[in-house]
Amino acid sequence: MTIWLIWTLTGWIDSWVLPFIPQAYNPSTLIREYTGIEVNIRGIGVVTFLLFTILVGWIAKGLIGRSLILWAESVVLSIPLIRSLYSGLKQIVETVLAQGQQNFDKACLLEYPRKGIWAIAFISTTAKGEISKRHGSEEMVSVFLPTTPNPTSGFLLFVPRKDVTILDMSVEDAAKLVISAGLVYPNQDDTNAAREGLPEAAE
Repeated sequence: MTIWLIWTLTGWIDSWVLPFIPQAYNPSTLIREYTGIEVNIRGIGVVTFLLFTILVGWIAKGLIGRSLILWAESVVLSIPLIRSLYSGLKQIVETVLAQGQQNFDKACLLEYPRKGIWAIAFISTTAKGEISKRHGSEEMVSVFLPTTPNPTSGFLLFVPRKDVTILDMSVEDAAKLVISAGLVYPNQDDTNAAREGLPEAAE
């Protein structure tokens, strides 16, 4: 199945990239001209795409590339409707990239949505600025409460640090627990215990 998926994906990329390669420089054409053998080289489009991406990235990191990007950005920002769309998309991308460089601090338990019901959450940072000042001396933390089975969506909560219970499990193990809806525990003993408790819960 893996081989079939790779083969299919490679052919799909080739079908998009190969039309942009001049026919005279297509490796299949060159092999046919020099050897007379008809060969379908699968994956040449993938290689071309990777080389093109590396070349563009290398140029963009240089002084000329940065100048071209700034010039193109100034042109885009001068167009009224496109300016609003571009600015919004740029802000979203920069936010996502900035978040990708930071990790959650710890996994914790939080009483949500009411007392007596506990949910797994992730502590991101200590609350700062106005949010921290509004609560005086009480330390507040920002907590991300993910949803199951899609942990990329959830709720941002600001709660007192004393109201969260820090877990010993890693953030990765806690994420697995959330994604699996409680079926995958950090160790096998906990998993077996959870499976034994399923019939009782069903009753």
